[in-house]
Amino acid sequence: MKAIILAGGVGTRLWPLSRESYPKQFLKLNKDNSLLQQTIDNISGFIPAKDIIIVTNRQYLFHVKSDLKNSTLGIENIILEPRVRNTAPAIAFGAKYCLEKLKCDPEEVVFAFPSDHVIKPKEKFLEYLKKAASIAKSGLIVTFSIRPIKPETGYGYIKIGKKIGECFKVEKFIEKPDYEQACKYLKEGDYFWNAGIFSFRIDTILEEIKRYSPEIYKNLDGDFEEVQEKFENMPNISIDYAVMEKSDKVVTVPMDIYWNDVGCWDFLYEALEKDNQGNAKVGDIIDIDTKNCLILADKRLVTTIGLKDLLIIETADAVLVANRGETQKVKDLVNILKKKGRKEFSEHTTSYRPWGNYTVLEEGKRYKIKKITVYPGERLSLQMHHHRSEHWIVVRGTARIRIGDEERFIHENESTYVPKSTLHRLENPGKIPLELIEVQNGEYVEEDDIIRFDDQYGRD
Repeated sequence: MKAIILAGGVGTRLWPLSRESYPKQFLKLNKDNSLLQQTIDNISGFIPAKDIIIVTNRQYLFHVKSDLKNSTLGIENIILEPRVRNTAPAIAFGAKYCLEKLKCDPEEVVFAFPSDHVIKPKEKFLEYLKKAASIAKSGLIVTFSIRPIKPETGYGYIKIGKKIGECFKVEKFIEKPDYEQACKYLKEGDYFWNAGIFSFRIDTILEEIKRYSPEIYKNLDGDFEEVQEKFENMPNISIDYAVMEKSDKVVTVPMDIYWNDVGCWDFLYEALEKDNQGNAKVGDIIDIDTKNCLILADKRLVTTIGLKDLLIIETADAVLVANRGETQKVKDLVNILKKKGRKEFSEHTTSYRPWGNYTVLEEGKRYKIKKITVYPGERLSLQMHHHRSEHWIVVRGTARIRIGDEERFIHENESTYVPKSTLHRLENPGKIPLELIEVQNGEYVEEDDIIRFDDQYGRD
């Protein structure tokens, strides 16, 4: 068996915590591990690390690698989508990889998992996976569903048909309903939430893609590298629309477990532990007479008095305050930010790179101050800036630097200066993270004033 984990999505409904440059699958919302790490943990022990394939967007590669550094499983199969093209092309891409690179038999069973769901308990989940694998061997496509416990408008639904062994025929898929329809579905009892997890044989899914989404299938012709080059020609379409809603081979296995796709702040509130006033709190928070609220404090102390049924999400550069029950509209808010050209829609003050990260502490018209962290053994590209000079002050660790033709070490409480239009490189040769303050000064201090001459991460 193989597992394809889809980790290339761009989350918007958990703004301002989740942003285009750092989507929700990499967030650590309810545990010490990210949602991607939790997904991997949920299938470990059932599917070996060598049989797990992570499909992600090229810009998220270093996020995935950073998460995998904290895993003992040793996952090596990471494939990169040149463009974001939704779940149908991603699954087809993963199936092609299984056939060509992993030399799978066409009849081998594959699971496709989202990377950003909360599922528990693990032991019970694995029992459902075993059941689905057995069903998929017969040539059926298995989707997983959850019996609804309330009239939820934020999930898609599956209407189940007749029972076939240990599964049910899928009668139809339904998009997110309004509240009245959701109440009707709950009362009727044969409508289940669509969990977005699938199991199938490789040959089965490719046959159904060929039949119902030929515009995807035609781009699978050629070897894997050729398919990767043609990937951006594939339509932006979900596997539900492309195949599941049309195929007569789709069945569902209802799961009686806790499942949450953490698709909005209301869903996260449900997933988190509450205090005796019904508040879900993460961070430095002091509250008085506050009930049934979700409060996340990222950088500062957040205090509340006399609030009820609200959510308050604080980050370094943005604060979201909303009524609980209204959080599906956060996507509309993000679209407004995008139209206005606000960088907060896509970027945090902390940006992540293959070598580490940097946080913008202060910026003005001709200056920018950053805190830079370089992981042990990593180094920045050999680069040059035409419009700014830089001062580096080491606050922790040891830096190996190159400025022009000179190479040397600088240590804690030591500093150096990089003039404009001068080749330079920063490296951490030590065993602990290197932390330094960088002060930029010049007529232009944006990130696109970088000319790279050598980069071990293959960036332009």
